[in-house]
Amino acid sequence: MFNFILNLPDLILVLLGFILLISGGESVVQGAITLARKINVSPLLIGFTIVAVGTSLPELAVTIKAVSSNSQELVDLAVGGVLGSNVANIMLVLGTAAMLGACDEPGLGIKKDAIAVMVASAILLITVMQGEISGLIGTLMLLSLIFYYIYSYNYSKKLGLEEEIDETWIGENMILAIIITVIGGIMIFLGAEFLIEGATGIANSMGISETIVGLSVIALGTSLPELAVTIIAAVRGHEGVAIGNVLGSNVINILGILGVSSAYAGGIDISNEFLGRDIWVVLITSGLIAAMLLGERRIGKRMGATMVAGYLFYMILLYTI
Repeated sequence: MFNFILNLPDLILVLLGFILLISGGESVVQGAITLARKINVSPLLIGFTIVAVGTSLPELAVTIKAVSSNSQELVDLAVGGVLGSNVANIMLVLGTAAMLGACDEPGLGIKKDAIAVMVASAILLITVMQGEISGLIGTLMLLSLIFYYIYSYNYSKKLGLEEEIDETWIGENMILAIIITVIGGIMIFLGAEFLIEGATGIANSMGISETIVGLSVIALGTSLPELAVTIIAAVRGHEGVAIGNVLGSNVINILGILGVSSAYAGGIDISNEFLGRDIWVVLITSGLIAAMLLGERRIGKRMGATMVAGYLFYMILLYTI
């Protein structure tokens, strides 16, 4: 059945992917908000963990598949997808959230999350400069992510719920909330798979290189779950989920996705091609948003529009230079 679906025309796959991503995003947000109320932690932590992990499943699937193929070209495509996804999360996803007014009051705990993004980005720079991530380093990256989650949970547990959370259509049933969250995550995973398959087919038919596909099509495709979840959370006024989702996903992409993949494969090689431009774009965009959050500067609608425009400009550069 799955193979039959993948043989459908690329455009149909893209449309099916969009439908599953939006529906899955709604389910994950609703489930996450309900869980936040039941276990008495802040929406920010839920966005930084459960929502972020659920929406990062596409990146994990693509990267694991790449490192399992023993093809350096596919590994470069997957690493490019991680770098491009982090840029898209900051510039496109968070920029869109800002345009919707969801970044006016990021909430408590956001500074430590901004620092975590900067530390993870610095680790990414070191690995790209070294040209590899060994199995040991990958394991340490994953362990550091787990330890940070433990710290974040304890920190949020002390804060408790700081704002009134709207009722969800799930109600107060925690078991149902978990089921809905899991189903939403599965829908996100399948939606991204269909979208990537269709978009990659269209890109290949146009003669676009695999590196560009990784940095643009794959990156954008795997960032769409974050975009869907963030837009829904922003519209519903759950600012903690919207911003926490973006920051958490970027940390997971580096420490989790690359960490798990490197540990699984016993190490992966990283092309020095990424040193020429793309790793610096990741650092600049991450540094920009971290500096604003640490400086308690408001990320308003105008700044959000500038971020989205900057992302579109980056996409143009990829296809013209």
